[in-house]
Amino acid sequence: MNLKAACAACVFAALSICTISARAEVTVKPQTYTYGTHLDIRKVLSSSEDATPDCGVVNAHLTYLDSHGQSRTLDYLKAADTCNAGN
Repeated sequence: MNLKAACAACVFAALSICTISARAEVTVKPQTYTYGTHLDIRKVLSSSEDATPDCGVVNAHLTYLDSHGQSRTLDYLKAADTCNAGN
């Protein structure tokens, strides 16, 4: 009976640690891109942009891993995907 309780406690502790580290990644403060910003991108995890029905400049967001494996977020401006719809 004590072995089961000890195993359950270990599993609970491991899951708690994973949950804490996952929450830490979610709270990454975005960096705003400016000309000349040094980018350390090893792997792109996701990219998105604000929705707009018109062609124009929109806010875009890039989530990536840097060379140390840390999750980072970059905010930048770009031409909307709707600008390319007619080409």
